[in-house]
Amino acid sequence: MLTTRRWMSGAIILAALAPVAPAPAATAGPETFWVLMRDTTDFGPAGIAKTKAARSQAVVRAAQTGATAHQAGLRNLLTRRKAAFETFWIADTVKVTGDARLRDEIAARPDVKAVVPDTPITLPEPTAGATQAEVQATEWNVDRIGAPRVWAEKGDTGRGIVIANVDTGVQFDHPALAAAYRGRQADGTYRHDHNWYDPSHVCPGDAPCDNAGHGTHTMGTMAGAGGIGVAPGATWIAAKGCESMTCSASALLAAGQWIVAPTDLNGADPRPDLAPDIVNNSWGGASGFDPWYSDVVRAWTAAGIFTAFSNGNSGPGCATAATPGSYAGVYSSGAFDVNGAIAPFSGRGTGEAGGIKPDIAAPGVDVRSSVPGDGYASYSGTSMASPHTAATVALIWSAAPALRRDVAATREILDVTAADAGDLSCGGTAADNNVFGEGRLDAYAAVQLATSATGTLRGTVTGTGGAIGGAAVTVTGPASRSVVTAADGTFRLGHLPVGSYELRVTAFGYDPHQAGVTVTTGSADADVALTASASSVVSGVVSLGGDPVPGAVVALAGTTVSVTTDAAGAYRLAAPHGSYQLTVAPPGGCAAAASRSVTVGRDDVTADVALTPVKDAFGYGCGPAEEPYRAGVTRLGLSGDDGAAEVTLPFTMPFYGTGKDHAWVGTNGVIGFAQETYAYGNTDLPDAAVPNDALYPFWDDLYVDDAAGVYTASDADSFVVEWRNVRFFADETQRLSISVILRRDGRITYRYQDLAGERTGGNSATIGIENGSGTVGLAYSYARNSLAEGLGVTFEPPERIAATFNVHRETVWGQNVFVAGNLAELGGWDPARAVPLSADGYPTWSGGVSLPPDTAVEFKYLIKNPDGSVTWESRANRTTTTPHTGQYVTHDDFT
Repeated sequence: MLTTRRWMSGAIILAALAPVAPAPAATAGPETFWVLMRDTTDFGPAGIAKTKAARSQAVVRAAQTGATAHQAGLRNLLTRRKAAFETFWIADTVKVTGDARLRDEIAARPDVKAVVPDTPITLPEPTAGATQAEVQATEWNVDRIGAPRVWAEKGDTGRGIVIANVDTGVQFDHPALAAAYRGRQADGTYRHDHNWYDPSHVCPGDAPCDNAGHGTHTMGTMAGAGGIGVAPGATWIAAKGCESMTCSASALLAAGQWIVAPTDLNGADPRPDLAPDIVNNSWGGASGFDPWYSDVVRAWTAAGIFTAFSNGNSGPGCATAATPGSYAGVYSSGAFDVNGAIAPFSGRGTGEAGGIKPDIAAPGVDVRSSVPGDGYASYSGTSMASPHTAATVALIWSAAPALRRDVAATREILDVTAADAGDLSCGGTAADNNVFGEGRLDAYAAVQLATSATGTLRGTVTGTGGAIGGAAVTVTGPASRSVVTAADGTFRLGHLPVGSYELRVTAFGYDPHQAGVTVTTGSADADVALTASASSVVSGVVSLGGDPVPGAVVALAGTTVSVTTDAAGAYRLAAPHGSYQLTVAPPGGCAAAASRSVTVGRDDVTADVALTPVKDAFGYGCGPAEEPYRAGVTRLGLSGDDGAAEVTLPFTMPFYGTGKDHAWVGTNGVIGFAQETYAYGNTDLPDAAVPNDALYPFWDDLYVDDAAGVYTASDADSFVVEWRNVRFFADETQRLSISVILRRDGRITYRYQDLAGERTGGNSATIGIENGSGTVGLAYSYARNSLAEGLGVTFEPPERIAATFNVHRETVWGQNVFVAGNLAELGGWDPARAVPLSADGYPTWSGGVSLPPDTAVEFKYLIKNPDGSVTWESRANRTTTTPHTGQYVTHDDFT
């Protein structure tokens, strides 16, 4: 699926595990739901605190003060209603148990952002891995990232650094972990206060436990002894955010609070000074971006806690990075195997706001580590990868104490020392892509850079028109590094080993610049003014079937130049002299992308591009809509979330070879012909999974509130469904209106207007049509910006031939003659849907209909009598095969 559901009804899963089917819908009566407050807490003041304890304390103070203020009105209401509720300060949320009336009352409050259900998911067993050969008594994965070299050459095992995990718990007295547990006292006894947290009280007694085995395994990879751990000298603590093979919202939020300010076993005596330096998380939700845990991540980062997450196991498809691994504010890890190849299951980006995810790749296949029962096991998953990254941070901070709590600088060190792995299958560059991120983790290179004398090179690149964004800046010398300038032309290359470098700057439309620079400790400036190259204009018109194509992206391959065609399909761009490949990407799936070679010299160039239409296996194609937006008139009884209403069409419309005379209109932008369709999790088309046999004008997680509505209108030849001013479930500020026009002849038009917000462009939606089995369909777009204000698309059925039926029959008053047959256009032998013939040429009755070419047809004439009875011809079925082109005409006698 493209989207996660509201922030707790989607699957919360350990990243080493596979998702399962969602839980059944809740029954009527009291329900538990979550209330998200609208305001957010500002953690900015925590950044000026000088010590770890002060930063954590400032975060706790700000979060608690903000939550108290933001939740005050809601708490008063819940108290008056005598409702059961639990408050959380770290994410500014309230867990409530109440009835539907209370839920609706809360949702209408101006201080509430959203009300969402609480639905944890039961999980399957972990994926077992194979056993790989050790390297000098060290597991292959630990050796592969260079950790033993750090221990030997740097004398660095992570000592003095505290690592935590939010997981299924940890067997605290496992032989590989007992010595590193912070709760272990000098005399061999244990003190679990401030070192262990079990918010759901799953473990018997006060001691840490792990009833699933997952958390013990991940902690072993981080701090385990005996060659299984990357940072065996680090100290660990743990919070049991996952009760077993489930992770509830309550436990994860409570764990999030505890990480910032560990408490005693009774939840009292919070100690921000005992917060860990690093927190590893190997749990996550479905693919996509769901912001429910983002406030927790913000708080951790503000407190100077490095936040590591696994990137999820939904690969190998693109756009499969899991939440919260997809957040820009977390450092997420993909997984590679013993051969350095990315694991098929490893989640791919993009992440939040189109950012690269994962951030890095680490060993995650056949990783042997500790499990409960004093044993060891080999598991595979990105859950196994993230602990390598978290423990590498422990090595960095132990070796370079000045970097401790400097999360941004530490991320940069991990980034620039990763070994590039150029897999561009999901976008990005060889140096930073959505499969490996920055590349394969190299702990030794990271520690080496962190402990070396380094400096920063910064500057601004300008041209004739001012700052140049997107310019490539490369330095070569003691290290080789590349970066792209920001929109304001600025660049920064941090943590460069001191020494002399060659600086090269290139930007499209400008001559290259090259010069020597010297980097010393501190910061060096290197502003660059580029000289414009000689250029000319390339212009033309993009068309499809002779019609202009607005919204097509025209670009010069390998450059940063791209423009969008206007309403007349025209484009115009400037290019330096030279030869290029001109590429054209249509706004949707009605046409195939195209390219052509152009050579730019002293004279301007005209380059028109005629696109090739795309058709699905049945023969449906599409193109820009000419019919204007049509509003509905009659309001359907649809409101709220995930509902559908049945409607009757005033005619039988052909659709993938069958006739449709009724449908179900869903709140989530789908019209289904086979069944009620209100699924919120959209997919690409075609897809055999339900829903099928449907129109998808804008399939996404939509919500029909009091400011919105769903309407219909009809006449003899058309039926209109309009979603008017509907919003997205998680964001009431983003709205749009959608008009669907169904035609008797099978044409289908989608129109869009009043688009407000980024998502209304379709970047999380499915737009298209699909047949009854989900095996054939035409996707106009899936999870991409393809819409603009006033844009429309019409889906055309396969080519038709005109069929005219003429039959001689004398009748009495009240009788009427029809034709029926085996095709949907002829009613599928149903007299109620038979094609009426006109008596204008009486006693010859005549009527026309469009039929598919080259198709075997069986038909008969029938009479509908005044009493409602039907008289069929007594002869055998008439048969014919429609011609390839032209028309088909009969001259028959009713027999």
